[in-house]
Amino acid sequence: MKKVKVNAYQVALVFKNEAYQKMLLAGTYWFWKNEVVYVYDITKQFHPPVELNILLQDERLADILQVIEVKDNEIALQYENGLLKAVLTPGRYAFWKSLVKQEFIKADVSKIDIAENIDRSLLSKAPLSAWVRMSEVQNYEKALLFVEGKYVKVLNPGVYYWWKNSTTIHVAKVDMRQQQLEVNGQEILTKDKAALRINAWAQYKVADIEKAVLENKDYDKQLYVALQLALREYIAGFSFDELLEKKDSLAPFILQSVQQNAEALGVTVSDFGIRDIILPGDVKEIMNQVLIAEKKAQANTIMRREETASTRSLLNTAKLMEENAMLWKLKEMEYVEKIADKISSISVSGSGVLIEQLKQIFVPQK
Repeated sequence: MKKVKVNAYQVALVFKNEAYQKMLLAGTYWFWKNEVVYVYDITKQFHPPVELNILLQDERLADILQVIEVKDNEIALQYENGLLKAVLTPGRYAFWKSLVKQEFIKADVSKIDIAENIDRSLLSKAPLSAWVRMSEVQNYEKALLFVEGKYVKVLNPGVYYWWKNSTTIHVAKVDMRQQQLEVNGQEILTKDKAALRINAWAQYKVADIEKAVLENKDYDKQLYVALQLALREYIAGFSFDELLEKKDSLAPFILQSVQQNAEALGVTVSDFGIRDIILPGDVKEIMNQVLIAEKKAQANTIMRREETASTRSLLNTAKLMEENAMLWKLKEMEYVEKIADKISSISVSGSGVLIEQLKQIFVPQK
């Protein structure tokens, strides 16, 4: 014989010749050699040594067991004392009814929507995260939800969860902020056949996400083409000189021209501008020559104006000197002074005639 002790919070199952006999609670027992005893901790999951239905025929045993059946396309969330412990896949499970409180929430994972009352904070954490797919739409985005290739609805900013199964889900996100489109390297002929290369830009934002994504493919590329054609239409209607004069009307014309196309694409164009106008080498050289000639002409005009003013001033001075002898002498003294400033010393030799001449210069005649 052999002795088996069953402690508190334990249950023993007795088998004789591989046939179930009975269940034993806490206590000390003696058994023959042909009897096999399995002792279980009732705070843990019960894993039966034989078919569970055989054991459930014992009403005493069935009363202290909690059996959970998880069907195909289902999972069961096992909560132990209020905390998520495991995710049960399709099958049959048994747990002891004990001080450890076991709760279960079944979920149909054949559908994509999570309709069950499950804490959202658990959806992105193990062990449940393996059964969930997540998509996050940022605050500056909107998104379109496609299920099995079929459009379902618009997703506003937020975090979205779906059950992970064979159903395909696609989330098409669109940035709703203002964006800039570069229209660079445009080779365009003016009305007078001047070849220009133009770099431009446009600012736009998506106004209708359903139009932009569902009704149009690559809406940004189509907007680029619309801007390109409008730019070519405008520039081809003017000669080079006219284009330089009317460059301020370019942006309003482009915005008005693409308005209808932009609306059909689900976007709004808020601004447009020219960054660079690059001229061919020969045209650039001619323009430089014209600019130099204009500046020379301006310089000549200024010089002629100054010369005229100077001559007029000299004429007025001469008239005053002619009418006033003292003014004439003062002018002579001014020039003598200027000459003297440039001479360090003067040696005078000769007869009294020279002295009389100097006297005539420096002494006013009465």
